[in-house]
Amino acid sequence: MRGVVIHAPKDLGVDEVAVVSPGPGQVRVRIAAGGICGSDLHYYHHGGFGTVRIREPMALGHEIAGVIEEVGANVDHLAPGTRVAVNPSRPCNVCRYCREGLHQHCLDMHFIGSAMRFPHAQGGFRQSLTIEAGQAVPIAERMTMAEAAMAEPLAVCLHAARQAGPLMGRRVLVTGCGPIGALAVAVARLGGAAEIIATDIAAAPLQIAERLGATHVLDVAASPDALAPYAADKGAFDILFEASGNGAALRDALDAVRPGGIVVQLGLGGDMTLPMNLIVAKELQLRGTFRFDAEFALAVELMGQGLVDVTPLLTATMPFEQAVEAFELASDRSRAMKVQLVF
Repeated sequence: MRGVVIHAPKDLGVDEVAVVSPGPGQVRVRIAAGGICGSDLHYYHHGGFGTVRIREPMALGHEIAGVIEEVGANVDHLAPGTRVAVNPSRPCNVCRYCREGLHQHCLDMHFIGSAMRFPHAQGGFRQSLTIEAGQAVPIAERMTMAEAAMAEPLAVCLHAARQAGPLMGRRVLVTGCGPIGALAVAVARLGGAAEIIATDIAAAPLQIAERLGATHVLDVAASPDALAPYAADKGAFDILFEASGNGAALRDALDAVRPGGIVVQLGLGGDMTLPMNLIVAKELQLRGTFRFDAEFALAVELMGQGLVDVTPLLTATMPFEQAVEAFELASDRSRAMKVQLVF
């Protein structure tokens, strides 16, 4: 079969990859749809991120969904033909963090489509993928494969919402409206936020944020001081979801967070310089959020019930044979929000 394989920066090909028969407790999924994520783009443009680098050819992709084609021994709850979203996380379940229920911090995590370990964890942009049965989450009949492939980024935002705490009646600010920021808007709306303000430096993502439930959107490129009115009386917002990963965006947003407010850092853009005097004086709570755990199944359930609509983010769908063109399109925020490959 074939898969979308990265060899080096800008060296992306559609290569022959091996079909792996499922062993005991495993299933083989015929992949139908896969979304291009920011980490996939980092591999494509830079060969990795931070200290994580491509050291061998690796199939990309971890936002995937498909149909079970083959089941291994001892798998009784799944059958060929079952439509599933694929959870890319496979924690070891034996390390200290797994035993504490913090599976997202597993010391021996196998996360598909990741070069963090060597040999690399091969990804899901391929015509079929063999996984542990527990990673295959059945989806509702009403869900499309495109929606199911959005379970992973939605799970990331649901986990961020858990880090923030109750959203009911809160005033929420979301900075950066890429796919994660836009989904943070949707989750805040689901959580009952009274007001959701979203900011970005481009008009197109802000339009999608409005469709997902933002009360008001601010183009901070066109109006750099757009957040200034919200800084009056020490700030207006109870919760900030910072999804841009930009230090300047975080700094400006902190002025608009009220004393005792909660800041959840979703975006990753490298180290930042923090205004510690402001954080101390306003008694702000800075919280990180990393991946997800039980939220993956929750994401599938919420979409299956029609409680979260991710379709406004799906701006382009392309055959996997056109992977290079798809990755170039996904890199252009003026033309695309979420680009998916179909297999």
